[in-house]
Amino acid sequence: MARGFLISTQTKNSSHFLLNSISETSRLTKLPYYPSSSSLRFSLSPPPSPPRFLCSCCSHFQENGTIDMSVHSEAFAKRMAMVGLKPHHRIVLGVSGGPDSMALCVLTAAWKTNNLGNAAQKNEFVDGLLAVVVDHGLRAESKDEAHLVHRRVTSMGIKCEIVCCEWSEGKPKQGHLQEAARQKRYEILQSACIRHQIGVLMTAHHADDQAELFILRLSRSSGVLGLAGMASVSELFFTCPDLSAEVSSNGLLLVRPLLELPKKDMYKICLAANQEWVEDPTNRSALFARNRIRMILTDLASPIFRSELQALIAACRRTRLHVDKICSNLMHQAVTIMPEGYAVIDLGILCPSELKDIVLSKFIALLLQFVSQKQRPVRGSASKLLLDYIRTSPCKTAVTASSCYLCPAPGSKGTKVLICCSTEAEMTLELLNPYSSEGYNSSISKEVEQIVANGRSYSDQCPQSMLGVQFFNLTSSDSVLAEAKREGILSESTYKSIISLQREESNNFKSKTNIALNNKVEHKVEYTASAPSKVLHPEKVGYFMNRFIVKWYLCKQKTYTSYFMNNCNQLLDFGEEICNFCNSCVLGHDQMVRVRYMIDADWLYLATLSKREDRRTVHEERSLSVESQVINDINLCSACTKKSAERALVLLKSIPVAARRALPVLVNVDGVLLSIPSVGFEHCPCLVASAIFKPKIPLGGGYNSFL
Repeated sequence: MARGFLISTQTKNSSHFLLNSISETSRLTKLPYYPSSSSLRFSLSPPPSPPRFLCSCCSHFQENGTIDMSVHSEAFAKRMAMVGLKPHHRIVLGVSGGPDSMALCVLTAAWKTNNLGNAAQKNEFVDGLLAVVVDHGLRAESKDEAHLVHRRVTSMGIKCEIVCCEWSEGKPKQGHLQEAARQKRYEILQSACIRHQIGVLMTAHHADDQAELFILRLSRSSGVLGLAGMASVSELFFTCPDLSAEVSSNGLLLVRPLLELPKKDMYKICLAANQEWVEDPTNRSALFARNRIRMILTDLASPIFRSELQALIAACRRTRLHVDKICSNLMHQAVTIMPEGYAVIDLGILCPSELKDIVLSKFIALLLQFVSQKQRPVRGSASKLLLDYIRTSPCKTAVTASSCYLCPAPGSKGTKVLICCSTEAEMTLELLNPYSSEGYNSSISKEVEQIVANGRSYSDQCPQSMLGVQFFNLTSSDSVLAEAKREGILSESTYKSIISLQREESNNFKSKTNIALNNKVEHKVEYTASAPSKVLHPEKVGYFMNRFIVKWYLCKQKTYTSYFMNNCNQLLDFGEEICNFCNSCVLGHDQMVRVRYMIDADWLYLATLSKREDRRTVHEERSLSVESQVINDINLCSACTKKSAERALVLLKSIPVAARRALPVLVNVDGVLLSIPSVGFEHCPCLVASAIFKPKIPLGGGYNSFL
């Protein structure tokens, strides 16, 4: 971060006063005039790369006047009330040291202390407020810079901690630097929330960030829902679900309370509170799309252009809010989620032919995201394909899209549609720490639920005028701009400027895409006869496809009372070997288990097992297949296996074939079926396995608000 100061010749004499006089955030602060032509930079060490500057005054403000912090404080308090937050709620702040995050610190601390600033005056920390500084470790001086920001934040009366990034797979390359750093930053901030058991994370995204995102998405041909930008409140979900909870719990709330304030207000707030900040010249690098857009928007920063662009974004957000409300109602009325992890849509209740494209597309996208647990929504031609499919009622065919398989529900004559996870999706099995999130619900879940309830209550009280119908019938970004001009939201000059920005960034995007395609290296794919699988060791907990919590163990001292009460003759035959037979059955001595999707061969294998008459018949049969060889080796387990297979077949008949294929199964090293936990099949009575459907992201994508 910092290697130099931005100091002007006129501010050198007054810097001591600016650094040491801390005024209350509600006071009026006089700002002197500082000509930018007299600004000089004094470097502390020869920088090998562009430095970040530590500023107390800046050429952003070269005007006489006063800053009335009460206006910003009132706006901030109103925004916090809209999202459902109250001063007693515990909050984590993501702080980089820039003017945005420093302004967020100033406003949040003042809001929590009712603008009294008592904590800072008494050298105490503001209760329930924690700032987290992330040291990405991508530059040699980042450690010193993080400590500098830490000192500044703590001097404001805010408890602060520094967390360093660990790049286990190597530092990101230049082209992916910003994206990788952002992802790592959110991972660290989420971890800090879990560690301190705080359910609210706040970031300092502001109106200028929304404008940049609008142009970026416009250049990628986003529709009106994408052009709505970032949500005021959204929900973040943990990699490891709370295993102690019976149902899926709330995630963290990501709150962005500054979305209506422009960048220039961030500087004003810092100056009014006499807070220094960090300026990063790397944000001006044209290598990154956001930086290019930011610099162009700065050149077009007339008051009219800015106000009209923000008015257009606000109209898109109102439309998004309206669509989200409709989709939420449809989810509750027309969708059933089954414990085996698939969804059923009742087309008779949904009435897809009566829904607007924008609503039906969003509805389908949310369902597919839930079933597949993928972050990226379905777009483009795939979205159009799904629209046509759902509207063709009754449905008679099947379609695969976005890692999901859609088909008519059995017995419904096409009036209901199944959405199942496609087995063509890349298989994942993440090992979980069963104690990493245990108890999280009991400490903060109620608080998060109350905040969400407060936010929804505020939203329900909003007048219908807050809901947008202006862009309800529009499907493309071009039509959104044209309608905005027709409605008088955009003037002719602003419309032309936005179109010019869109075309320029679209060309940059297409150019980079073509370069990437030309440099693409073809890789050969090797196919194997066996289905892909993932290893899961005994008593470990695996998260299969972000949907099923899978675990297994051996119960060697199991008594089998209920079974052997009805099979006394066999109990006499088993003798003392009952506690040790698992070491010689299909599991094998290495006790290696793998997890994969269910395949058709598993069904046939169950049918074969269920037809065995007794142990003698099993031993007399010989076959070259692996399954038959295993059956011939079954000695003590055969009767239990037969009963288990019979029960599993009955249960499997109640599950549609498409949904069966997405069920997790356990196999041994030879690929022989050991267990189908979802239907209770266990090849050996000593093998205890379970698969509980607990998706990371709930139906509807979790709580969010575009107010």
